[in-house]
Amino acid sequence: MNVTTDNGVLIIRIERPEKKNALTQAMYAALAQAVAEGDRDDSVRVMMFTGSGDVFTAGNDLGDFLTVDDIEASPAADFLRALAATVKPVVAAVNGTAIGIGATMLLHCDLVVAADDARLQFPFINLALVPEAASSLLLPRLVGHMRAAELLMLGEPFDAACAQSMGLVNRVVPADRVVATASQLAAKLADKPAAALRLTKALMKGEDKGVAARFSIEFDAFSRCLRSPELKEAVAAFFERRQPDFRSL
Repeated sequence: MNVTTDNGVLIIRIERPEKKNALTQAMYAALAQAVAEGDRDDSVRVMMFTGSGDVFTAGNDLGDFLTVDDIEASPAADFLRALAATVKPVVAAVNGTAIGIGATMLLHCDLVVAADDARLQFPFINLALVPEAASSLLLPRLVGHMRAAELLMLGEPFDAACAQSMGLVNRVVPADRVVATASQLAAKLADKPAAALRLTKALMKGEDKGVAARFSIEFDAFSRCLRSPELKEAVAAFFERRQPDFRSL
């Protein structure tokens, strides 16, 4: 795994090309640590995942996975919890095959760009397993019960265009443009007011407690934004007819 930072974007690249970027528990531990540290680091405004070569990740290294005694206490679970809990925007550049965790982790990302030749798959049923990472909840909510049933109960691969039509992917681009396109989106997010962006994500991921309750939650968040340095900069930039600079805040 390779972790770098570029102008406020934490780039996490899965690198194990000889095994199609299949993930071991040691790699999961490193991924969990990278996400947790990125969440705590104020200089990190956005996280971006991609893979090496023409593979995002082929999923778990099955030999390694089968040595796990307690999946709930495993590094894989630690990574998934960290990814689901991060308050910062997460972008994925799906540069090729995304199987198993490679597909389910996309449900916890905010923006997903896929190569036009990418193939995705939720293969758990074919391994006599059940869905992971809350995908049994999130996938039906995203694509509807029948489509989710087809993906999870048949476990067949599907292409990037299909993923986009279901709302699992934002954009499909030529393979040689996927990382650049995702990087551009990550840079745009990094230029947004960080506090308001985190609150927006939190509001979208919050529990559905009804319209009246959501009004109260949004009003509270709105009030917090009104007191923020980012709002002051945005207002000043508006009146001064310039682009706001949120990076220095």
